[in-house]
Order: sequence, then structure tokens, then C-alpha cells
Amino acid sequence: MPRTSPRTGRGPAAAACALLLSLAVAVTGCTSAGPADNAIPTAHPAPADPVGDRIGPLFMDDTDGMRACTAAVVHSRGRNLLITAAHCAAPRGVPLDDLVFAPGYRDQRSPHGSWPVTEVVVDPRWGPEENEGYDVAFLTVGPLNGRQIEDVMGAYPLATGLGFGLEVTVTGYPNDAVSPITCAGRTTSRSNTQQRFDCAGFTDGTSGSPWVTEKGQVIGVIGGYQQGGNSPEVSYSVAFGDRLADLYRQAGG
Repeated sequence: MPRTSPRTGRGPAAAACALLLSLAVAVTGCTSAGPADNAIPTAHPAPADPVGDRIGPLFMDDTDGMRACTAAVVHSRGRNLLITAAHCAAPRGVPLDDLVFAPGYRDQRSPHGSWPVTEVVVDPRWGPEENEGYDVAFLTVGPLNGRQIEDVMGAYPLATGLGFGLEVTVTGYPNDAVSPITCAGRTTSRSNTQQRFDCAGFTDGTSGSPWVTEKGQVIGVIGGYQQGGNSPEVSYSVAFGDRLADLYRQAGG
């Protein structure tokens, strides 16, 4: 189930439209090549709870628009920061305008409001070639009703340099589902810069889904190798290390 499609360059007047069209196909969110394995667990509907509600889908323009990827609130100095995959928020290295975030979104309802994204921060090495080693983005969101998102939702701490073999829970929003799905498992290494998580069900829309440890730390997001993978059974993430820590500080973490 490939999550990318050929993209063609266009002039400035058509750039936003081209990116929207490519996003419909490109920002999916799963996993790697390989046959289904009966030993692989399957994701199930995520229960509604205050901590899980820190995760939500990204939309284009508003919650009546196209659903893009998944994002999560992470702690920051400004109390206004999300994390997702770079291919969700800056396809071909170009930040998207007019993204909104709906934490805890369920059954076409946004119980905690719709938060406008005001800034997209990606590593410059992500670029037009979409370097898989830098497929992470931080998004600043504006206040809603005078309050910052972390003051309303709380936030996950971000952790780097923890290595592989960690127990994590991955939660995301498939485009074809009305509620989020979740799955627990152990990370493994694909390479020094990429980590892997095996669980079926992470289809289009789950790119950017956070990998949360038993201590509540985000140590990955679906993305990276194959933009997160090309089958729903195996997901990938950039391994969070020094370069991710630098980007986090740049974004205000």
C-alpha cells in the first residue's frame, strides 16, 4: 500500500493546489513491505481518555476539510507545540498553509476545539528530496480562547537517545475510521537512524502517529523509511537522536 505518488513541479500560483492534491495520496501512515504475519498484533479502537486526547488528526483549512495526518501535543517552553511527520506538514520541503489540529477528535466531533497551525519547523536536510532521515516536523499552534494548547490538553515529554527495544503504544487516526486506533509493542532497529514497530491496521492517515513509552515519552512518529512504510503491518520512524533534539530546541522545545 504505497503512500506516495509522483509529484510534478508547478509555478507559485498553483503550488498550494498541487500540494493539497499530492497530500491526499502522499500522507498516509503505515508501514513497511512484507506479508502479513499471524503473529503480528492488530490495532484496536483507542479508548477516550485525557492523555490520549493529546493526539488528534490534522486537517486542511478546517475540520470539514481534507483529513491529512496524525499529530500530538509535546511539551515546549511556549506550551504550543505539536509533533508529526515532515511529509505530512512539508511535502517536498514546502510547509503547508492552513493546517488545523483537532485533539481527541471522534465521531466527526472536536471536543477540545480546532487549533490553527501557525508555523511548521522541519530540518533543512528534509528538503525537496524528502530525506527519510529527517521525516519529523514540529508545528506551532495558535491560542484558542486565550489559552495555549498545552494548558488545555497537557503534553507528552519528548525523549531522544533511548535506543531500540522499547515498549511503546502507537495511536493514530486512519482516514477511513471515525475514531483513533492504538496498539502496543516493542520497537526494533531497522538501521542506526530508523526504528520499526509491528502492528496491523496503521493505514492512510496515521503518518505522524506518536510512539509513546511506558513513561509517557514520545520517542518516534510514523514516518521515515518509506514515509512510514508501504503496508499496514509494519511501521517505521526516524530514530530520535541528537539531530532531532536540535530540531526540537529550534522549534521551541
